[in-house]
Amino acid sequence: MIIRPRPHGWQLLYILRGSIVPAVAPKVLAILLLAIAVSAVVELGNVPGIERVSSAPFALLGLVLSIFLSFRNNACHERWWEGRKLWGQLIFESRSLARQVQQLLPDDAPRRARIGHLAIAFAHGLAARLRGADEAQVAREWLEADQRVLLDDRRNALDALLSMIAAELAVPLRDGRLAPILYAQFEERLHALSSIQAGCERILATPLPFAYTLLLHRCAWLFCVLLPFGLASSLGWATPVLSAVLAYAFFGLDQLGEEMEDPFGTEPNDLPLDAMVRTIEIDQLDALGQRPLPDPLLPRDYRLQ
Repeated sequence: MIIRPRPHGWQLLYILRGSIVPAVAPKVLAILLLAIAVSAVVELGNVPGIERVSSAPFALLGLVLSIFLSFRNNACHERWWEGRKLWGQLIFESRSLARQVQQLLPDDAPRRARIGHLAIAFAHGLAARLRGADEAQVAREWLEADQRVLLDDRRNALDALLSMIAAELAVPLRDGRLAPILYAQFEERLHALSSIQAGCERILATPLPFAYTLLLHRCAWLFCVLLPFGLASSLGWATPVLSAVLAYAFFGLDQLGEEMEDPFGTEPNDLPLDAMVRTIEIDQLDALGQRPLPDPLLPRDYRLQ
């Protein structure tokens, strides 16, 4: 995620980090070269009948295309924002779990430590799964030897981690040190964590319909390629400038929607999963009284991982 002050003045012209310029630059350059070639042919070649080509159809096509791009970008932003809300809920539930464990199991420090480490492992594992990594391997760093054996026998490593937390809490429940009504409160936390996992997996496994995305890609290219032919007779040598600006706008909107469609990736505008996992890690270790605590992740070159 890009975190930086709002640009002003001349900064608007040269800021590249966090923008979509590097991604769309080859496409815009291709349209610019095409527009220069079309303008040269029209201005120097005296093409007969070119004056009858009107820009009105392109204005109508551009309007329709902008509406569809806005609809797609709104849908992609909704996915991005839902992912952020789910991870915000994960931080909240993890803090609530740490607070409940600290207050309801004050005399069982080893068990509180195991539960806290399992919560940290769950956060690391969820981030790894959403980014296509091995969540079990990432989670093992926070587990004890016997817990790693249990993890190897499960296909869904994240659900296995939640089951381990439930098993840890079941021991004081059976011993009578934890009332059933209090165990039910812990179960609500685990249910919420499982719901967050399912919500993130829903976003990851359900992209926007491919046919709709393909249609917008094709229409954007068709509009930008044909645009110089509609503008050359009326704008002349100014055609390449306007064509490049419009290509930047349409290709940029298309690229921005593509980045937000998968909010859990590693592109500059994706969610900072590593930073949020570190927040959960700090909160859990702090509740356990461990020192020193790891430092929170900060933006580097305006980018927060």
